[in-house]
Amino acid sequence: MNRVTTDERSPTTVSEGVALADLARGERASMKFWRVEPGATLPTHRHDNEQIGYVISGALTAVLDDETRPLPAGTSYAFESGELHGAENRGEEPAVGIGVLSPPRDEPDWGEADD
Repeated sequence: MNRVTTDERSPTTVSEGVALADLARGERASMKFWRVEPGATLPTHRHDNEQIGYVISGALTAVLDDETRPLPAGTSYAFESGELHGAENRGEEPAVGIGVLSPPRDEPDWGEADD
C-alpha cells in the first residue's frame, strides 16, 4: 500500500495562484491535491485523461466550452477525456480539493488547450 498525506507533499505552483501536489498514484489513475487562491484562474485546457474531483473548501467556477458552472465546497465534478475545462476562484477564500485522473497524469500542460 502506498500511503501519502498532503503534509508529505509540497505543492508546485503551476499558474499564478494555482498549486498542485501529487498524492497517490497507481497503474491506472493518479490523485492530485489542488489549491486555487482568490482571484486566480486555472487556464482552460484539455487532455486525454478522464478527470473526477471534489471541492473540499472554498468555491470555484468551472469554465467550460460554452458555459460556467458553480462548484461550491461539497461538490464533486467529472470531465470527460478531451473536454475543454478550466476554473476561476471568484470568492474571497482559497478553494481546496482533490482530483483523480485516469490514466495517470504527470505535469499539467496548460499551453495545449485547443480553443
